Amino acid sequence: MTFRPCSRVACLEPSVATLTFDYGESLAVLGPLSGRKEPHSFDLCSRHAERTSAPQGWQLMRHRLVADDPDQ
Repeated sequence: MTFRPCSRVACLEPSVATLTFDYGESLAVLGPLSGRKEPHSFDLCSRHAERTSAPQGWQLMRHRLVADDPDQ
């Protein structure tokens, strides 16, 4: 996999997570970095992934990231 920087403006840290939205369900999903860059998703570094919250009235579903696994 090639280096993908964080999607946040001026952040050059490597991405470790991907954030996607399901507008019909008012659901934001934060999970492990996707295998490829998707046009309607956001790749985030560990700092920005930890600080991410869902818009008001939305639910945020967090999947465990490999970086969070102490056995890895």
